[in-house]
Amino acid sequence: MTPVVALHGIGGSAGLWAEVARDLPLLAWDQPGYGGTALPPVLNFPALADALVAFLDAHGIAQADLTGHSMGGMIALEAALLHPARVRRLALIATTPAFGGRDPRFAEQFLHARLAPLDAGRSMAECAGELLEGLFGPEATPAMRAAAARAMGEVPEATYRATLRCLSTFDRREALPQLTQPTLLVAGNADATAPERTMRRMADALPDARLVALPTGHMPHLEAPAALAAALREFFEG
Repeated sequence: MTPVVALHGIGGSAGLWAEVARDLPLLAWDQPGYGGTALPPVLNFPALADALVAFLDAHGIAQADLTGHSMGGMIALEAALLHPARVRRLALIATTPAFGGRDPRFAEQFLHARLAPLDAGRSMAECAGELLEGLFGPEATPAMRAAAARAMGEVPEATYRATLRCLSTFDRREALPQLTQPTLLVAGNADATAPERTMRRMADALPDARLVALPTGHMPHLEAPAALAAALREFFEG
């Protein structure tokens, strides 16, 4: 079986894939600045894609199946576009092809809202619950929310600031028709951050893609790990 490498989102960690990994063998990656790793001098999506390829090289993986959640899906998409020979299949979970809309004011407002608590002197741990508001669906349990808050609280502030600014630059809408890999899109039907309708438009723009909707918010890997693992296994083994 081709190795499955899982990429976390901006407030996540490799550890948040543990429940999915119970049903689907995978190798979870901590992106630069997470899990005790260093931030690169320049943080942008090409640099993140290169860092992922270096991770594959370090594990002796010539070609992988990638699954990425939220920003992790953006990194996976970037890697598939820049290093197509290294990616066999691609699964994008709660991911959009661009950050926000085309109005630059959206990014400015987003950054201000996300950074305001830190600018006021609060720590990542103190802000975690607030930063996660609105990301879970109605069926999420306190344990699921607590796991996400722990991961968010452990992200170094410098990493969060740099990664947030990197996230706000992402736009690969025009490149979608160039993607050569079969792609699975997984949407949460209660997700307001990466809405199902947006992901359906993304699927329509890709040459070889299909979409699966799960009864979750923005965190399918925490809210419905068994269902997500089953969808990924069917796709990667198909």
